[in-house]
Amino acid sequence: MGRYVIRRLLQMIPVFIGTTLLIFVMVNVLGDPIQGLCGDKACDPATEAQLRSEFGLDKPLWQQYLTYMGHLFEGNFGTAFNGQPVIDLIGTAFPVTIRLTIIAIIFEIIIGIALGVLTGLRRGSPSDTTVLLLTLVVISVPTFVTGLVAQLLFGVKWNLIQPSVSPDAPFDQLVLPGLVLASVSLAYVTRLTRTSIAENRRSDYVRTATAKGLPRRRVIVRHLLRNSLIPVVTFIGTDIGGLMGGAIVTERIFNIHGVGFQLYQGILRQNSQTVVGFVTVLVLVFLVANLLVDLLYAVLDPRIRYA
Repeated sequence: MGRYVIRRLLQMIPVFIGTTLLIFVMVNVLGDPIQGLCGDKACDPATEAQLRSEFGLDKPLWQQYLTYMGHLFEGNFGTAFNGQPVIDLIGTAFPVTIRLTIIAIIFEIIIGIALGVLTGLRRGSPSDTTVLLLTLVVISVPTFVTGLVAQLLFGVKWNLIQPSVSPDAPFDQLVLPGLVLASVSLAYVTRLTRTSIAENRRSDYVRTATAKGLPRRRVIVRHLLRNSLIPVVTFIGTDIGGLMGGAIVTERIFNIHGVGFQLYQGILRQNSQTVVGFVTVLVLVFLVANLLVDLLYAVLDPRIRYA
């Protein structure tokens, strides 16, 4: 196991370099950040030259990337165009989004897997059909519609929650935004768990365990569910980074100043330093999440061994 982890960590290095290079090139080529600083009016040549020199934009792109990577290994993600260090923005935004993501993942695991097991064991029943229709509706409705309707009903009409989240964003205020953020992924987890349970239910090892006289609950939990969770764990693991980076709509609706909000502001203002810094951290989140998912395979399925 230890050798496998070391090998995977070494494999992450070229993946990280290639991904950050691609992101850096795309962000810096597709837009001119200096024009974003000057607003609608064009900068005068002297001011533009000074700004490009100040932020290192007068150098070739490959040299800018090497400079960025050199600073990155020192823990320096650069400076936003408003003079604020990007590491400070990351330190402010990521804790909020991490709390939001944790709540969303909890909803996916508890509700999604529970509904998936229930419908997978009762495939073709009225409850199965009802859950399938509900998940199809959730997948079909855009997230911004779900968020606005939830905010209107729970926050404005019924006054059960605050319509917007306070700056410190405690866990209790993030329950509804977390449910909205997890809604589509929760529906996919439910359908994926249902399909996996229904397929593995007819497997030989399940019939053998039942024939031995094992209690139904033990057959479901120890045998059927563990093997059925492998594709579900894969989806949830890859969804962690997606939830953190794709929370732009949810965070805008509930006024949450997290990663999605900062990415939106960075893109809107063509602040390449902010966008590249935040996406770099998200790349690390994806890589670590994929490693943890691979290690979790061996826990769920004893047949999987890493050398």
